[in-house]
Amino acid sequence: MQKTVKDYIRTIEGFPHAGILFRDVTTLFADPRGFRMCVDQLLAPYAGMRIDKVVGLEARGFILGGAVAHQLSCGFVPIRKQGKLPGAVISQAYTLEYGEAVVEVHEDAMQPGEKVLLVDDLLATGGTAEAGIKLVERLGAEVVGCAFVVDLPDLGGRVKLEAMGMAVHALCAFDGL
Repeated sequence: MQKTVKDYIRTIEGFPHAGILFRDVTTLFADPRGFRMCVDQLLAPYAGMRIDKVVGLEARGFILGGAVAHQLSCGFVPIRKQGKLPGAVISQAYTLEYGEAVVEVHEDAMQPGEKVLLVDDLLATGGTAEAGIKLVERLGAEVVGCAFVVDLPDLGGRVKLEAMGMAVHALCAFDGL
């Protein structure tokens, strides 16, 4: 039986705290066949489309986004936690389950009219992705798709992003929190 991307993802119970089933993609990244399958499947819907930049969300989105950008022969832009980028930035606050956080991007990372693919490992509540989309749009670029390895549909992120008009592509889904 041929393995799927989901088969390479390890579940760790009780991390980061009791009651959570953590979907660990590092086991997927560590396997050369699994990682190649993952990258190929993430970019497949966008092959042949005009994509100027891939945006990766901190931190596992950097791993995936860099690989996808390489395969698509386009630029890569990191969206980082507040205070991590050295140049002039724009910032976007978003809500977490336990408070608020801020992500940033260099103010010259994208140009108006550029087509952007947003990439991350996991779609949960959609807060980080929503903040990333807002940053891209504030720079005048257009998000043409959002690609994730894992969707946690019970947390509502896909619904949130689709309500913003985003096309969401996820390689697999896990029920529960």
